Amino acid sequence: MQKRLDIVLADSQKAAIRMVLQEKVALITGGPGVGKTTLVNAILHILDAKKLRIVLAAPTGRAAKRMSETTGKEAKTIHRLLEINPLGGGFKRREDYPLECDLLVLDECSMIDVPLMHALLKALPPTAGLLMVGDPDQLPSVGPGQVLADLIAAQTLPEVHLTEVFRQAAQSRIIRAAHQIHAGHLPDLRPPEKLSDFYFIDVEDPAEAADKLVKVVTTHIPRRFHLNPLRDIQVLCPMNRSALGARALNDALQTALNGESTPLVEKFGRRFAPGDKVMQIQNDYEKDVFNGDIGFVQEVDTEENTLTVDFEDRMVSYGFGELDLLQPAYAITVHKSQGSEYPAVVIPLSTQHYPMLQRNLLYTAVTRGKTLVILIGQKKAVAMATRNGSSKRRWTKLCDWMI
Repeated sequence: MQKRLDIVLADSQKAAIRMVLQEKVALITGGPGVGKTTLVNAILHILDAKKLRIVLAAPTGRAAKRMSETTGKEAKTIHRLLEINPLGGGFKRREDYPLECDLLVLDECSMIDVPLMHALLKALPPTAGLLMVGDPDQLPSVGPGQVLADLIAAQTLPEVHLTEVFRQAAQSRIIRAAHQIHAGHLPDLRPPEKLSDFYFIDVEDPAEAADKLVKVVTTHIPRRFHLNPLRDIQVLCPMNRSALGARALNDALQTALNGESTPLVEKFGRRFAPGDKVMQIQNDYEKDVFNGDIGFVQEVDTEENTLTVDFEDRMVSYGFGELDLLQPAYAITVHKSQGSEYPAVVIPLSTQHYPMLQRNLLYTAVTRGKTLVILIGQKKAVAMATRNGSSKRRWTKLCDWMI
């Protein structure tokens, strides 16, 4: 496999592959740059040679797409894999109609909540293996439970926890900053000497920081890094409220990037026009779109009272009365970005955000950026988030039952 992929694996990676291939259920965990993707690809190549039926899945559309890109194999969202029953709202795949696979590989497992994991395990045939991949230091699932954290804490499943940051990844200031934040240390916020992938822009006043952020997204990043402000850059906010919250920044960015577009429809306190970047905010099984899916408004038909959104080459139509299912997505909360990756992320941080300034939130936000991360705001807010490692405890029973 090393010859075929032209890679050399570290001893820790070889040991991890041997362990996973010998176990029916296994966990691969670790932060950014530690080689989780390399490990999964190696395992898939070995099992492909043995003609095993492998199914790949992730909790969100964007995570599934990224999984497809990194493995070269088709990956589905968990909801699509389990085949939603649009009438009853449950899943068609269950014990009496199981998945057809020898191995199920799940990515971004920190996002999977208890009900979804329960549905998945019911649909997994008794003969199949299960490989779960994830970063336990990210935010826990939006839904109930903390499945990945509890499975790790129970210490009853075989786990490979990767910690060694590989040489190529170690050159990235994004990855260095993420590991510093995870360790509870303030990342290096000094201006880099040459072109870099991680920057901090120090602005004390929140209103001034909001204006600066709009200029950075609309002008500075596109000019310097040749990135598209709509498709390549995502603003990630700790919360919805405040001058540097997702709501206020959405209004400012929408005006700056798409303010001239017509025809316009205003519904539920939001406005939509062709070209707008929007997000679905709850699962809709009939339309086959899910909470967190991002798309672009293609058409607003004021005669038919309909709006059409392009979700990555899939057109979905909404009546004007259904527009409460959508919200502008120029700026979104960090929670909504889980499982996604973007070429560039811009993160506003202010002491106004103090209820949400937690280490795992900042760590999750920084690790969403692939090639560029820019923090804008107060150094004090970055320090508050880095120091605050005490996220609210979730009361769960899974860990006790596993032991």
